[in-house]
Amino acid sequence: MMQDLAMQVLEIRMNSIQAGARRIILNITDSVKQNLIRFVITDNGKGMDEAMIQKVTDPFTTTRTTRRVGMGVAFMKGLTEQCNGTFRITSKVGSGTTVEASVQKDNIDTPPMGDLGEMMMDCIQADESIEFELTYATDSKQFVFQSSEIKEQLAGVSLLEPSILLWIKEYINQGIDQAKEDAR
Repeated sequence: MMQDLAMQVLEIRMNSIQAGARRIILNITDSVKQNLIRFVITDNGKGMDEAMIQKVTDPFTTTRTTRRVGMGVAFMKGLTEQCNGTFRITSKVGSGTTVEASVQKDNIDTPPMGDLGEMMMDCIQADESIEFELTYATDSKQFVFQSSEIKEQLAGVSLLEPSILLWIKEYINQGIDQAKEDAR
């Protein structure tokens, strides 16, 4: 298994990038009241047919040509099972894919959240032309990041500039910390 939840999500988002998605939305619910952490990752990539959806949780099923295994989805499904959570994939060829996963927040096997700002920075570095959206919600507050808004503010400056990437990372992590603080 991976060290933290952010790395689990990064693997799924990289699948979206590989599938040609131009927009990838990540919604995270971090609820003390419901004792769960829930991730919903939606993309507008090429999607999958029913046969592929059935096989996608097998680590020996992959569409990549560079290696024979694809562990991201299998690891995410295994983690949800290990942490009293849920896992579901829905997809339609030509329309995209949605991966929904949850874990029990106080389960002893639930890894820490990890660095979501760095995870977003990695996604942007993979392809800055993709529209990335992140919504992080607690029981009482939410933080929203949209790469398209940042691009608009920068008026032509690349998101790949090192100072911009570091600012994005810090901005996201501060926004999430604020949402967590307000939830206490």
